[in-house]
Amino acid sequence: MKKIRLFSIITLSTTLLLVSCGGGGNSKKGGGTKGFVSKTGWKPNEKDGWFFSGKQQKPKAWPGMVYVEGGTFTMGLVEDNVMHDWNNTPRRMQVSSFFIGDTEITNSEYREYTTWLKFVFPSSDPSFKHIYTGALPDTLVWNNKLSRNDYAETYFRSPEYDYYPVVGVSWLQATKYCDWLTDRANEKALMRQGVISKDVYTADKAATAGATFNMDKFKSNDAEMDAYVDKKKLQQRSGIKTSNERIAAANRNAASGVVEKFRLPTEVEWEFAALGLQKEREYNNYLGKNTQIDKIKGTKGRNRGMYLENFKMGRGDYSGVAGWKNDGSPTTADVKQYPSNDLGIYGMYGNVAEWVADIYRPMIDEEFSDFNYYRGNVVVQAVKNQDGSYKKVGNTEIKYDTLADGRLVYKGLPGEFERKVVEDNRNYRDGDYQSSLDAGGTPPSDSADFNMYNSVKPTFIVDKNGNVVLQKDKNKATSQINDYSRVVKGGSWLDSAYWLDPGQRRFKNQMKGYGWIGFRVAQDAKNSKSGRTKR
Repeated sequence: MKKIRLFSIITLSTTLLLVSCGGGGNSKKGGGTKGFVSKTGWKPNEKDGWFFSGKQQKPKAWPGMVYVEGGTFTMGLVEDNVMHDWNNTPRRMQVSSFFIGDTEITNSEYREYTTWLKFVFPSSDPSFKHIYTGALPDTLVWNNKLSRNDYAETYFRSPEYDYYPVVGVSWLQATKYCDWLTDRANEKALMRQGVISKDVYTADKAATAGATFNMDKFKSNDAEMDAYVDKKKLQQRSGIKTSNERIAAANRNAASGVVEKFRLPTEVEWEFAALGLQKEREYNNYLGKNTQIDKIKGTKGRNRGMYLENFKMGRGDYSGVAGWKNDGSPTTADVKQYPSNDLGIYGMYGNVAEWVADIYRPMIDEEFSDFNYYRGNVVVQAVKNQDGSYKKVGNTEIKYDTLADGRLVYKGLPGEFERKVVEDNRNYRDGDYQSSLDAGGTPPSDSADFNMYNSVKPTFIVDKNGNVVLQKDKNKATSQINDYSRVVKGGSWLDSAYWLDPGQRRFKNQMKGYGWIGFRVAQDAKNSKSGRTKR
């Protein structure tokens, strides 16, 4: 009996010892880094230490951005598939939290971009002659062979249309705008904090030497930024508590994030934000998903029975009868003319359709990825010189892409780090032979030439006058889908109500602008947390 009791005591003691040793680091509820000590014995951001993790900040929306809490939802069609495309069958998807623009990018905002390019890289310099002109919207999208329309001359530049969505911007131009916006927003934030000076663009220094501000140079401690960065202010803002410049420089990357990178929203993000299901929920159940058509009519007051979105109501009916204009706008409208959805996002059901980031394929491979789905991943990395420094785009080394109308769009601005593609996943598991289970075996004789997305390949030549001319592909094509096809979401002033369903999807050429397609920007929302609520 004594032996059994002694064995029980030993077992209980051993169990308590194991629990106390293996119970995990911080015993405080909710976890977190408060009181955390590294296995080295140093605390993060300790004054006499050498490692600084920076200040953790809750996600805060930049002006004009709306926070969208992530979650799971059913993506795809909810109405009859009258187009018989079979490209948007319902599927379950998970989305991370993100920020999205409360409106489409306006003419005024896009003119900020083109004006900056015109000032910093003047077209009078032969090295820069294509930078400004290649960023301009294609105003000829308003031209119609059987219609009189003056928008081609006034829409983009006239102040009356400042807060209308910019159109005629290709997908390629929209992504360049996002890159520019990232640098300018961070530049403004750092200027406001006194970290960098406000004379970055004085005299001829910026254009001739490519000495423009960008986050790549700032994060990498590029010597070019030394003249503009106030190191004392930077140290105060980043939380680095050391006077050792070498240690401060080594920790710069971890503590230099100011404004999250701007980009186009993915297709899944755009649809999730448009539906606004968070407000249609009881505990962990959505109360219903619909096309929102029943919500775009006013129910009381002066708007009772009126359409509160901008779309085409029927043949020859873009706005209603004179004196009783049902949606009030025959073409585009002010981006905030109509009410927002439940999340505070405007224009998701009409006005203009919008570019999203994804390459278009009829199938969405949810079996491979049902988390933050996105087709179009192209991995790039900065090119390094032999001495280990980063190679920058020189004034005479600018590379360009060609738009459908023959204009050239810069791949990188002078002073930016040059980049190269190291992995291209656009065609991964997209349904052609190379994506099939048989691709690893002995390929059939014609497999090298087989491509189910056999489409026209755009080629360009330079004529004797120096103009870039699009050449027609004489090969027989069986599809319009290629690696330049980008997904377009939402309805527009030119579309019927059918396209207002957020689940609908179309595609257009990324090199071309359209009079009914605009875009809005998005950002990741890092460190976003939320509790559970009934509503």
